[in-house]
Amino acid sequence: MKVAVWDTYVVKRNGETMHFDIIVPDDIKDEAVVHNMGKDYLSTKDQQGQPLTARECRLCHQEVASPEMVSGIAQKGYYIIEMEGC
Repeated sequence: MKVAVWDTYVVKRNGETMHFDIIVPDDIKDEAVVHNMGKDYLSTKDQQGQPLTARECRLCHQEVASPEMVSGIAQKGYYIIEMEGC
């Protein structure tokens, strides 16, 4: 399965930056759909309402999905790779 990696930086309520990747099937091209997935993830981190737009989240590259990514996408429609401040 090919996936698209959306590089995302969001400023948390305390001013720190969260850096994470949103992994989606490569046929999802609509930024608004990806941003909504990111907002869903932010709500799990008690950061709902923080801005997440094209300024914070951009398509980075495509790659072949790992088994973990495939499993996450099957469950939620997306997979998150937490990098910093998550």
